Amino acid sequence: MWALIKSNKIEEIISSPKDMIIDDVRHPRALFSVWTDAERKAIGILPVTTSGTSLNSAYYIEKNEAFAIAGDKNSVIRTIGEKAADKKLADEDAKDEDGKQLYEDDGTTKKINYGLKTVAKEKATTQANGLLKDFDWLIQRKVTSDTAIPSDVVTYMAAIRTDHKAICDAIDGASDLDAFIALHNDTYKGDGTVDVVARVNRWTDDKDVKQHRR
Repeated sequence: MWALIKSNKIEEIISSPKDMIIDDVRHPRALFSVWTDAERKAIGILPVTTSGTSLNSAYYIEKNEAFAIAGDKNSVIRTIGEKAADKKLADEDAKDEDGKQLYEDDGTTKKINYGLKTVAKEKATTQANGLLKDFDWLIQRKVTSDTAIPSDVVTYMAAIRTDHKAICDAIDGASDLDAFIALHNDTYKGDGTVDVVARVNRWTDDKDVKQHRR
């Protein structure tokens, strides 16, 4: 990445090599691969270096990247990873720029900006349903022919429902963003192996019921 500088101001950010017309002179794209930094600087093109690390967009709203000419005027600094705000844990009414409530197409149902907790619980519900759906045929067989569902499957399905409740309860119980993030992170032993799987990813193993999946 490079920047075109004119009158000590950033005129353009160049993300990839291309032909350039500078002061009515056409330069081939090879200038970005063949020329030296000093040769490019002579026509007003400086390399861009990045300062900072992008934040996790699952939890944070990041400020737009910012560009500034370095103090030695030999490069342009691209700054990223500055936090604008935390994403909200709780649901909020959706409002326009003037603070007025937004509604769905029916004109009466409020639009909602769903918070991280609601989104995480919906994900847990989807995961739980996915873990259970392969046993639907056993339930249908029980209804249509009164064939008993294997006890290990009954136990497993009950365990998944317990897991789902535990995950949702933990999400609801997160007091702040740090506590919420902790639910999504594994903990590790000294040798680097996983010690405890993140609460939101901790589901009962299906090793005893795999043969019944269909």
